[in-house]
Amino acid sequence: MDVLDLARLQFAATGSLHFLFVMVTLGLAPMVAITHTRWVRSGDPAHERMTRFWGEVYVINYALGIVTGLVMEFQFGLSWAGLSHYAGDVFGAPLAMETLVAFFLESTFLGLWIFGWGRLPKRLHLACIWLVTLTAYASAFFVMVANSFLQNPAGAAPGGDRMELVDAGALFTNKALVFAFPHVVGVGLFAGAMVVVGASAYRLRRRDGETEFFTASLRTGVGTAFLGLWIAVAFGYPQFGGVAEGKFDGDAGVANTALAIMTESGNLLSLLLLAMFVTRKRLPRWRWSHLALIAMTPVPFALAICGWLAREVGRQPWMIWERLTVADAMSPGLTSGMVTASLVGFVAVLGMLAVADYALIARVVRRGPRDLPLGATLDEQRSPALSH
Repeated sequence: MDVLDLARLQFAATGSLHFLFVMVTLGLAPMVAITHTRWVRSGDPAHERMTRFWGEVYVINYALGIVTGLVMEFQFGLSWAGLSHYAGDVFGAPLAMETLVAFFLESTFLGLWIFGWGRLPKRLHLACIWLVTLTAYASAFFVMVANSFLQNPAGAAPGGDRMELVDAGALFTNKALVFAFPHVVGVGLFAGAMVVVGASAYRLRRRDGETEFFTASLRTGVGTAFLGLWIAVAFGYPQFGGVAEGKFDGDAGVANTALAIMTESGNLLSLLLLAMFVTRKRLPRWRWSHLALIAMTPVPFALAICGWLAREVGRQPWMIWERLTVADAMSPGLTSGMVTASLVGFVAVLGMLAVADYALIARVVRRGPRDLPLGATLDEQRSPALSH
């Protein structure tokens, strides 16, 4: 591979691995917030246990996902200085806003939620998790604003050897953003909910206790996954308009069109399967259905990566559509050895984080909703037997 292909592979690998964490965050945050709301309104201890259990899973994924985001920042600075020089004033603006939202507001509200159990008033504590959810989606919105600018450089015009922002309104109402952001929201709900579904189905198939807890979680997860997938499909198919605009011309275009159609077909098939589970109340009690749901757990992640690749590869050879090529966006002076070394290092770090994320979440699932550290009182920490 030449240095350009290596740099592209580096971005694809780091972006894909980081996106796995993002999807779970976008899906679990509203589910935890809704469960917490039900607990505050009803006072039902079952809702409290669900909030604490799935909240712990969310916190694990969020903490490790933050580190993967830092790796993404490193590879931007290392390999794509040409993009920063040419369009940093435009492309960098929404990314800076995303950083402020994700690393400051979202992290602050999550910290208040984690350490506010039993210390903050119940409704203020509830507001914290809803603010975590809103800032998570705001973060995703700003990222999609930046990505949509690459697809369609609206609101900017060349000014010498750089691009300048001339219409902020056009940047934030980009036609490439209108369908893409809701599509990502749907994908996130689908992925996060399938983590809940797969974990619950695993525990129910083992029949080792907590049947009522995981049955309720399974039903909530299946319903949320169905809603998320419906949104993803509804806003996914209209994006085929990119084919008509000529972005997928040529032999590469045929491959990318096939990949985009395969992705949405997989979404549609998953939608039909989930519809079957949603409409049959007794189905989650059947052991064969547990196997089917466990097998479906990785599906949203695979489909999301395929969809992301179709969106990014379909823009080649442009980094910014008809403004800046990928080759010109690269940092000057890079060698194949430099990019290879950073590629191996980044993938190793992100791969270890992904494995650690899976291992920690699996450990929590196997343990079940007992002895929960999240939200535990001092007495519960001293005597775990009091927590169940």
